[in-house]
Amino acid sequence: MKRIMIVGPCGSGKSTLAVRLGGLLGIPSFHLDQLAWSPGWRESPEADWRPELQRIVALDRWIIDGNDAGTIPLRLARADTVIFLEFTPMVCLWRVVKRIVSNRGRTRFDMAPDCPERVDLSFLYYVATWNRGPRKRVEKKLEEADHEIVHLASPRALEDWLRRTIAD
Repeated sequence: MKRIMIVGPCGSGKSTLAVRLGGLLGIPSFHLDQLAWSPGWRESPEADWRPELQRIVALDRWIIDGNDAGTIPLRLARADTVIFLEFTPMVCLWRVVKRIVSNRGRTRFDMAPDCPERVDLSFLYYVATWNRGPRKRVEKKLEEADHEIVHLASPRALEDWLRRTIAD
């Protein structure tokens, strides 16, 4: 594994896994949320950040976490491994609520500057309904993959996979 994509619902731990796996394998990790958001939780036009993503994807080694369906083909063309975290909406909602409580008012390590954690009911609804919309878009784009996708359905499955993978 040299170029790894991590996708999955918000709250599944994509960014945490990217950093953790990067540390274990000695591969730099990058977070799409840092590219796609501007201060104050404003979405940046893709045209503004796509060149930076293209530069990252051209590197020999990387881990990129994020779901932006529009950039999946770009990442997929160079990835050798795709990890799809498929945790249940309840697990993800619980994790998001814990994240909001523990980081409220502070910007997380994986976000753009000046995007402090906050309560956002529309975001919680998005997390709860991710399987009905965003997941389908991500899965459709991943159909183009010509290599195996690692599907992990629970935190325990993730830990088991990590233990087996790192031991190899």
